[in-house]
Amino acid sequence: MQMKRRTFLQAALGTAFFSGCSPICATSGGRFGKRPNVVFILADDLGYAELGCYGQTRIRTPNIDRLAAEGMRFTQHYSGSPVCAPSRCTLMTGLHTGHSYVRDNREMGGWERGAREGQLPLPAQTVTLPELLQAEGYHTGAMGKWGLGGPDSTGEPNQQGFDQWFGYLCQRIAHNYYPEHVWKNQTKYLLKNNYFSAHQKFPPDKDPNDPASYESYAGIEYAPDLMTEEALSFIRANQNRPFFLYLPYPIPHVSLQVPEDSLREYEGAFPETPYLGERGYLPHRTPRAAYAAMVTRMDGYVGRILALLGELHLDNDTLVFFSSDNGPTFNGGTDSAFFNSAGPLRDLKGSVYEGGIRVPMIARWPGRIKAGSTTDHSSAFWDVLPTVMEAAGAPSAIPKNIDGISFLPTLLGRNDQRRHDYLYWEYHSGGGRQAVRMGDWKGVRLQVGKGNRKIELYNLKEDIGETTNVADKYPDIVTQIARIMEAARTESEHFHFGRK
Repeated sequence: MQMKRRTFLQAALGTAFFSGCSPICATSGGRFGKRPNVVFILADDLGYAELGCYGQTRIRTPNIDRLAAEGMRFTQHYSGSPVCAPSRCTLMTGLHTGHSYVRDNREMGGWERGAREGQLPLPAQTVTLPELLQAEGYHTGAMGKWGLGGPDSTGEPNQQGFDQWFGYLCQRIAHNYYPEHVWKNQTKYLLKNNYFSAHQKFPPDKDPNDPASYESYAGIEYAPDLMTEEALSFIRANQNRPFFLYLPYPIPHVSLQVPEDSLREYEGAFPETPYLGERGYLPHRTPRAAYAAMVTRMDGYVGRILALLGELHLDNDTLVFFSSDNGPTFNGGTDSAFFNSAGPLRDLKGSVYEGGIRVPMIARWPGRIKAGSTTDHSSAFWDVLPTVMEAAGAPSAIPKNIDGISFLPTLLGRNDQRRHDYLYWEYHSGGGRQAVRMGDWKGVRLQVGKGNRKIELYNLKEDIGETTNVADKYPDIVTQIARIMEAARTESEHFHFGRK
C-alpha cells in the first residue's frame, strides 16, 4: 500500500512542516492574516526576446508587458533545462537536473494512435510544490501541459499535489492543439475534434497557396481556450481561500495552429512562404503570422486572468509569475531568426548555451513588488519552490535537500538576498551536455557521453552571445567549473551520460 502523501511529507519534513502560518504570513497578503494566492503562468518554447518588454517588435504582447510594467522583470533567469519535461520537473521539485528524477524527455509510448500516453512519471514519493502548498491549506489547480506522468501513473497531477487538473498529460498529444481528448483530473475528457496526426507533410496534389488546403489541420475546440476557461472557473471558485494556480500553456510549441480570429490580426503583416511540413509537425500557409498569433492569443489569456483578479479584488493578494520552460524552437515551420526570438543569446531550444536556457521571468504582486522594476539577480526554476513557500509564510516547510534559494528578498526589494555559488544543468540528448554559471563565468561541455572532458568558457558580462571561448586564458576558472560539473550531480537510474 502506498504511504499517503500527507503522512509521507510529515515523516520526511517533520512536524514543523504542519505548524501553520509563520509571522511572514500575517503581513504578506493585502489583508492582515491572508496568505497570498500564487499564479504561475508558463509558456512553452517562448524565447527570451519574444515579448515586447524584452525587446520584441513584431509580436504584440500588451498584457504580459503590462504585467512587467506593474511588477519586476528578470534579465538573468534560467529554465530548468533546454527541453520540456526536465524543466518542469525542476520547477515542481526545487532540484536542478543534476539531482532531479527527470533529466530529459523520456517517452513511455509511441506516436501511433492509441499508444500509451505520457513521459517518465515522477515517483510517488516525490515532494512537489503543490503538495507543500496543499499542506499549508492552499487549494491547488493546474491547467495546461504536464509531461511528468501519463494516465494511471504515479506522476499524474492529482497524484503530485494538484486538487484539480485539466489538460494534456502527454507532451506528444500536445503537439496538436485540436486533440481528440484531454484529461480532467483522472477522466478522459472528449473534445469535438476529429483525429489527425500532428506530424504530416502537405499533400502533393493540393495548392499550398489555397487556404482551403489547410482546413483539415484545424478543429472545433482549441485546447488552450478550454484551459483558460477552466483556470478562470478555478479562480472564481477559490476566491475566498488561498490558491495556487499553475498554467503551463502549450503555446507557442509547434504545431502551428491558431483560430482564424487570431490569425487575422497578423494577416499580411510579414513576408510568407507556406510551410509544408518539411521539418516536422503540421503545414501552415502563413507560418510567421500563425506563430505571432499564437503568442498574442496566449497574451490575451494572461489579460483575462489579470482582469478577473482585478474584478474579484484579488490583485493585491496574488503573486503572479510568467516565464517559459526553455528557449525558442527551431522546427515545425517556426522562424526564430525572423523574430529574433533569442535576442542576443546563442542558440535555441535543446542547447545549454544561453539561448536554450535563459528565459523571460516576470513577477507581479501589487503593493509588494515595485512596479516597473528590473533585476539582474541570477536565478533558475529550482528557486521558485522556496520563493513561493516563503511568500506563503511557510519557510520552515521548505525541504532541506533542494537546490533552490528563495528570491523573495529580491522581489520585495530587500538587501538580504542569498546568491548561488553556481547554477548547474545537464541534458542527456545529443551526446550529453553540461553547463555551469558561476558569477559572470559560463562553462559548457558537450559530448559528455562520448568522453569529452574539454570545457568551453565564456564571460557573460563581456560576451552575452558566447562568441569567444576564453578557456585557454583562464585555466583556473576552467578547473573550478570542471570540479562543479563532477560534484553537482548524482547518478540516475534512468539517465547516464553515454546512453539515453
